[in-house]
Amino acid sequence: MTTKWKIAQWFELRWWKNYLRSKDKTTYLQWKKSYWHNVLGLISTEVKIDTTETICDLGCGPAGIFIALPNNKVTAVDPLINDYEKQLTFFTRADYPNVEFAESTIEDFGGRKKYDIVFCLNAINHVYDIEKGFAQLKNISAANGQVVVSIDAHNYSFFKYLFRTIPGDVLHPHQYDLAEYKAMLEKQSMQIQKTILLKQEFFFTHYLLVAKTGNR
Repeated sequence: MTTKWKIAQWFELRWWKNYLRSKDKTTYLQWKKSYWHNVLGLISTEVKIDTTETICDLGCGPAGIFIALPNNKVTAVDPLINDYEKQLTFFTRADYPNVEFAESTIEDFGGRKKYDIVFCLNAINHVYDIEKGFAQLKNISAANGQVVVSIDAHNYSFFKYLFRTIPGDVLHPHQYDLAEYKAMLEKQSMQIQKTILLKQEFFFTHYLLVAKTGNR
């Protein structure tokens, strides 16, 4: 693990503390659940979720999409999950009895279990090894499973290369554009089913990518 990644993780925990400091827990979690339900609606044509689907939420943070899936068996994975529970009043494992939490990086999370749907939302550019991270999305997916990834894609090559050189975006150790992110999914023999624009800003455009893993 690189020093750059460790610094990013430290700032990640600090960001959550600052972000949640002035918020009411109940109000925030209601808003966040509504946000995730909107995301699920955007992909509902391609991704069919019923109670039999096994789901993994990689890089879940303290309020990942797992909070909007109470009727499914979900595994939620984050390297800071223990820190979130110790240092944030907004997250307690006991609030989510259907969720199995795992303290792990995306790259190092594994095991024999395969998941029908793998979510990796605003997390893939937080990893320490992005190629290994994309490989894990495929590795933990069941045959003909689906992967849903959200990304911050650079709009301009100049700033992409500048941010790679200087810490212009300290929370995200990796800086890529949409074509590069799609290429990393396709390198894992995944077929991109849908690209959804979530929000456009000056430096980045936020996209949601849905991909199918195919046969094993």
